[in-house]
Order: sequence, then C-alpha cells, then structure tokens
Amino acid sequence: MKDIKFYKVVVFINSLVPLALMAWDWYQGKLGANPVEFLTRTTGMLTLVFLFISLAVTPLRKLTSIHWLIQFRRMLGLYAFFYGFLHLLTYVWFDRSFNLRSAVADISARPFIAVGMLGFFLMVPLAITSTKGWIKRMGGKRWARLHKLVYVAAVAGVVHFWMLVKSDTRLPLRFAFVLAVLLGSRLFINQMRQKTPPRTLIPRPGGEVKP
Repeated sequence: MKDIKFYKVVVFINSLVPLALMAWDWYQGKLGANPVEFLTRTTGMLTLVFLFISLAVTPLRKLTSIHWLIQFRRMLGLYAFFYGFLHLLTYVWFDRSFNLRSAVADISARPFIAVGMLGFFLMVPLAITSTKGWIKRMGGKRWARLHKLVYVAAVAGVVHFWMLVKSDTRLPLRFAFVLAVLLGSRLFINQMRQKTPPRTLIPRPGGEVKP
C-alpha cells in the first residue's frame, strides 16, 4: 500500500498526544490534588491500552485480510513499552525518589507492585528484539516463541490493575474481558485454520493443474 508511510506517521504522532496532554496539564498545574497518583494511573492505563491495541492487530488482520495492518504492530508494542517505562519511572522518581532500598521494601509490602514489575520486565526483551535484525539473528520460530511473552505481560498488567484498585474492580474487569476476547479470537482463528480443508488441484489437459 503506497500510503502506508503516511498512516505510520499519523499513528506515531497520535500515540504521543496523551503524553503531550499530560505534559501540558502538568505545566498548567491541572493534574489534580495528587499529581503523582494521576501520572501513575494514567501512564499505567496507557500501557494497557497500547498493549491491547498491539494484540488486536494480528486477529484483525486475519479476520479482515488487510495484511498491511501488521506493519503497525511493532510501533504500537513499542509505545506500550514506552508508556510502561514512564509508569515505572513515575513510581521510582516521584514516589520513591530513586531510593532503591525503599522501592524493594515497598514491593515486598505491596505485592501488586511486584506483579506490575513482572509485566514490565517481560516486555523488555520484546522491545529489544522487535527489529527485523533480531528476527534474522534468532530465527522466525524462536523469535515467535519469545514474543508469546506478551500474553503473560498483558495478564500481569490486568492483575496488577485489579490488585491496585481493591474495591471498585469494574474497570480492570473490563480490561480482563477485552483481553479474554483478544486471546480467544486468536484461538478461534487458529482452530478454524486447522479445520479448513486443503485446496485440491484439478488436472487439466496437458498436465497442468488448477485449484
């Protein structure tokens, strides 16, 4: 598709809009009574949103046969990692003041942070190996097996969110439902592919065959 570069630029710029809005609100002093909590919650939410959008690319491509959608998956996944990094940085910087001992003690006292950390660190090797060069180095099958960790990271992110809110779990349960739909759609598509009979070849005069 000749206009794919234009669409990539559009997605790239729009993915930075939430960050620009947060920076502007911070500059204007409009982050509410607890700016740190607002930034932490917002960056965490953006991490899940971009992670889920990247997970939706493959089933959407298979269902619609719009194959060029796959070219957006890497960018969306890297944005999920980027906002996840901002989420972690907000906690370490503003909440713990880069005091690693304090952070370790806090993680041991609050298990939901450990679950969130697990989800983020599972995304680290995926971000590092997201380039075509790494696919060639690792081989397609090994690379694909490694990148299945994205499902574990997504589950950890939803569990982290659910443990965080404690009482009102409606929003994390909605994320859990969306994740279940995304994972279920992949299983459904794979099952349908296995059940599809192979194409038969019809012989033609002269030895040629056609499907």
